[in-house]
Amino acid sequence: MTTAPTGAVLLSLDGITHAFGRVRALENASLRVRAGSVHALLGENGAGKTTLMRVVFGLLRAQQGVMRWRGSPITVRSPSEALALGVGMVHQHFTLVPTMTVAENIALGGHGAFDPRRAADRVRDVAEAAGLMLDPQARVQDLPIGAQQRCEIVKALARDVTLLILDEPTAVLAPAEAVELLRWIRGYADAGNAVVLITHKLRDALAVADDITVLHRGRTVLTTAARDTDQARVADAMLGGARAPTTSVASDDVNDRAGAVSGPPVLALSAVTVRDANGVDRVRSATLQVCAGEIVGIGAVEGAGQHELLRVLSGRLTPTSGTRTIPGSVGFVPEDRHRDALMLDAPLFENTALQGAGARHGVIDWNSFRTRTSALLQRFDVRASGADARARTLSGGNQQKLVLGRELEAAREALVVENPSRGLDFVATDAVHQALRAARDAGMAVVVYSSDLDEVVLLADRVFAMHDGALIESVKNRDVLGRAMLSGDAGDAAVALGADG
Repeated sequence: MTTAPTGAVLLSLDGITHAFGRVRALENASLRVRAGSVHALLGENGAGKTTLMRVVFGLLRAQQGVMRWRGSPITVRSPSEALALGVGMVHQHFTLVPTMTVAENIALGGHGAFDPRRAADRVRDVAEAAGLMLDPQARVQDLPIGAQQRCEIVKALARDVTLLILDEPTAVLAPAEAVELLRWIRGYADAGNAVVLITHKLRDALAVADDITVLHRGRTVLTTAARDTDQARVADAMLGGARAPTTSVASDDVNDRAGAVSGPPVLALSAVTVRDANGVDRVRSATLQVCAGEIVGIGAVEGAGQHELLRVLSGRLTPTSGTRTIPGSVGFVPEDRHRDALMLDAPLFENTALQGAGARHGVIDWNSFRTRTSALLQRFDVRASGADARARTLSGGNQQKLVLGRELEAAREALVVENPSRGLDFVATDAVHQALRAARDAGMAVVVYSSDLDEVVLLADRVFAMHDGALIESVKNRDVLGRAMLSGDAGDAAVALGADG
């Protein structure tokens, strides 16, 4: 497949319009992507970014408008046609087959007989070149979520595409992994390819992109070179001229609570160890107390044991050894809301009923759940047509607010949240953060893990790092916390804090 001259327009979209029933997701949207460039496609949740890229990838057909590839008008009817052109897409929500291995997933859709050795070699070659290491023989369902994201990216790269669409690729990656991926994206574009990067992290977009397009309510409202704009102008365009939330940028003292006093312990672990089915200790002798009226933040690189720790704290996983004390009902918001928190094709009132479903007996009063759901939608500003709407019809931000609201309504003493702002724009993120702080201020014990260290520091009253299953108390400073995560040495944190003044 030939590479277009650097700077030449590889893909152009003009007047793209698409509606779902009476809702116009795209209205006369336009986009120009140049060879050798990274093009950031930005907008708040529901702005039409993913819909526009699904048109490019052949998952949707535009009802109006023209798409051109290398200057020639085209119609892409399927993902296979897009891949044949040289267009690949990595979706925000995974499309992997959980029971298959990494190599088998990446080989899906290929041609000829499946050769396991050849497929494994291909995975190693592509993953190594991208700096996204993967075990070709690992079964996808056994991989942590960050590794599943890497598998999706490698699967697209293995098709030798020249235009790669990445929908929130760093949302579930640890900070070091995200930096490495952004570095790879830059190198991939500099080699003459092109990347369309959908992200809600404005700092990432401005750091790596050559060009920026902003959509607002399905319309293109800003197209500019990255060097000619700044975060404030982009945020203003994303919000249609409205002012951005002030809490969307973290600093080390945003969450200082002078004189704040927390209550008695609500969640407690003493020398807790969690051993997996293969005999590996995922959590090692962890001791922790979380009190009423505080948020405890957890920072960790992928695979450090944080996911197992959160499930122990929420009552979803039983420790192998040690002592755990938790209240009877702990709210839990998992990072993958589609897989672990929602039934996408069920109405919202049935999704509300999922909380506590295992302990419920007798006939279900569905009218009661409809009433409760309607109240929840109003209280947490979940934008949906009503309690009977299907969960799939909600934007990612509204799905997250629904899950968070459901858990807060049921759990009065403790809440455990995993990557609360994954895939959300800063408006939805701000709403989620406000809900978490309100829960804390009402006396709830809250534990938050985020792969975004800025978010951990922004939200938490106390912070801990996890390293190789061990829990280490740290300080509310992004760099110090990051070093503790990587080194596993509490002494490093103390030394770094002194050095920082």
